[in-house]
This record gives sequence, C-alpha cells and structure tokens, in this order.
Amino acid sequence: MSLAKGFVVAAPRSGSGKTLVTLGLLAALRRRGLIVAPAKTGPDYIDPAFLGLAAGREAINLDPWAMSSTQVQSLAAQHATGADLLVVEGVMGLFDAAADGHGSTGDLAETLGLPVIFVVDADRHSQSVAPLVAGFAHWRPGVRVAGVILNRVASSRHERMLVTALKATGLPLLGAVPRRNELVVPERHLGLTLPGELPAFSTFLDAAAEAIGDFIDLDALLGMATPVADHDTLPSALPPLGQRMAIARDAAFAFLYPHLLDGWRAAGAELSFFSPLADEAPSSDADAVLLPGGYPELHGRTLSVASAFHAGLFAARDRGALIYGECGGFMALGEALVDKDGVSHAMSGLLPVVTRIDRPKRVLGYRRLLHESALPWPSGLNGHEFHYSSAKQTGLPPLFEALDAEGIRQLPMGGQLGRVMGSYAHVIAAA
Repeated sequence: MSLAKGFVVAAPRSGSGKTLVTLGLLAALRRRGLIVAPAKTGPDYIDPAFLGLAAGREAINLDPWAMSSTQVQSLAAQHATGADLLVVEGVMGLFDAAADGHGSTGDLAETLGLPVIFVVDADRHSQSVAPLVAGFAHWRPGVRVAGVILNRVASSRHERMLVTALKATGLPLLGAVPRRNELVVPERHLGLTLPGELPAFSTFLDAAAEAIGDFIDLDALLGMATPVADHDTLPSALPPLGQRMAIARDAAFAFLYPHLLDGWRAAGAELSFFSPLADEAPSSDADAVLLPGGYPELHGRTLSVASAFHAGLFAARDRGALIYGECGGFMALGEALVDKDGVSHAMSGLLPVVTRIDRPKRVLGYRRLLHESALPWPSGLNGHEFHYSSAKQTGLPPLFEALDAEGIRQLPMGGQLGRVMGSYAHVIAAA
C-alpha cells in the first residue's frame, strides 16, 4: 500500500488562522474524494478532535519535543499509509518552541522533510507582508516554505496590494481567504470548544470548505505536497497499564492520545471503555483503570452522584487493579472538586486531594517526569501540563518529580496511595 504525500500548515504566530485553513482544506479535499490523514503538531487534544471530524479519519499528534525523531517519523508513516495526503497543522508560530528551543513546527517539518504552507493573517497588513513572509521563508535552510495563503483579507483592493507586494518574495500565492464572521471558531478556558459542543459545527465546516474551495488553488497546493518518507521501524510506545485496561471515555474524560491506544492494542492489551457521566463502572475484570484528562469541572454535579462509577473504582482498588488518573482524571480521584462558582462536589475519594477551579491560574508547559511507582513505564517520561485548577493535598507521596523544558526543577506532581495514583501531567512518551 502506497504512502501519502504531505505538507505542514504553519503561520507566523498563533491566531493567524491555521486551524480554520487546515479544517477547510481537510473538508474541501475530502469532498474531492481524497483520503486525508490529519495530524497536529505538539501536545493538543482539542484541535485533533476538530481535524478528525473534518477529515472523517482520526487525527494523531506528532510532538517533536516529547517524541524522538524516529517515533515522529514512524508515526507519520504509519498514519499516512493508505491515505492520499498527510496534512499536519502546526502550533503557534513556525519557529516557536519550548523554552529550550526545541519542538517547533519548523522542527517537525524538517524532521519529516515536508514542505510548509504558510498562513498569514492579512488583517492590518499591506506591503509589509512581503518582508514578513520573506523573513520566515529564509530563516532556516532545512525548512522549506512552499506557498502562502492569506487569511482575513478585507477587500479586493486590499488583496491586490498584498498580491503585488508578495511577488517580490518569489513564493507562490495559493489564494486569499476573505474576512467573514462565519469563519470564526469560538474559544473556551482551555482553548477551543470541543466539536460536539458546537451545535453549528457542521455549518461552520461547510463554510470553511466552501471558502477554501473558492479562494485557494487546491490543484497548485496538491502539486506542492511531497511524499511522506517510508519508515520500517514501528512507533515506540509506552507499555499498557495492564492486560485488561478499562478506560473512561466521555465528555468529561476525552483527552487521550491515539498513539498510546494504538500502541497498547499492538502490545496485546484488551481495552474496554466506560462513561462515568453515564454512571458506568469500569469492567469488573480490569486489572488497570485509566481516567484520562478532560473537563470534569464542567460536570461536577453529575460525577458527584455517579455511585456505580465510584463503587467500581473502589472495587478495582480492592482487587489490586492499578488506577491511574491524568489531570481531569486526577481530579476525579480526589475527595472533592470545587467548580468555578465555588460549589464543592464530592468525587470518588480514592486520594486525599481537593481540587478547585474557582481561583483559576493557568499552568502549562512541557515536563520531564521521574517516578518510582507501580506504573509499568520507564522511570523517565516526557509529558506536558495544562490546567487552570489547583490541588491541595496533605501527606500524600508525590507521583512524579518534575523538570520543565529548560531542566528547571518544578514542584513534585500528583500523588500515589498504593496502586492508586495520578497527577496533572499528561504523559506522551518515554524520555
């Protein structure tokens, strides 16, 4: 089976319209009958959910900071197999990276050897767009900017000024998307809303596909795509938490990276899924229970009365199953969760922890994690942290010692009580 061609969608900065353009491209190319494999650069759960819906095919994360080059290349090759096109959405600006200077969209494009389609927000730009584009295009020899897409163009006159200026760069202009109110995706406290919570998402996606189809030269764009390199090495994966893993999955626990699930299945683990919001308990024969991250703070009351879910967790603990919670899952393992209105909701109570989001403070960044626990993973892990809630715990041994991307020691993270454990960290790969 042949591998796809591919390209990376990037921009000078966040807010330029990468997600809009990528979604529109996926939907428009899908309308043409192409099989498009979507991917997102770096640690992100929300954008891949949108990308997957637009492509009709699950999106994966390719993280050049947390993953080795070999893992990035093998994951990309595996994901692209059987597709016509691999489309990777970048993160932040093209060369924006972690504090140590690694992990940018440019790093990913160079690692994969794929061309960059450069999206520029033209609002409040005229002739100065040319040196902006030229600067990015010539900044790093190993990163090839193949073409430019202008976003939020105000008028025909504005477009003519931009087109004339860009001729001096020698880079092909693939098209200009006009400024339209229907081409804006609303945001929420942890980023974009989940697509299932956007009643008009299908309408938005149709508008994005129409705009991209009308204003972008898709044939020229497809001509810029280059083959995804074949890679014989299978993607390295973290070992499964158990042979029979029960995994929470619903609107409150939606954040889990596909490459982990695929790796666990490939290792022979039996995966089952349950919904705490529907008051479902984990499978009674599970030897490991995973509560992923998500938005439990939006469902505090429902989770507080989920008696079958709570009882199932206690039963799993009592039979010696490993129970592990990440971020939102860690919050659900605690005694209580205080929501944004200051209302306290009882959680499962497996860990002596109280979390609250009524005094929000954003915490985010890559983490290098060290542990000595029952987790069947290497002692060194790479992950990330992104939350607005905080945790109060007393006398609970931490789960992880943590360093940030620069190697600066952070406060110990999470807690463990026997084979019950969790933290705010989202683990991505072995260090």
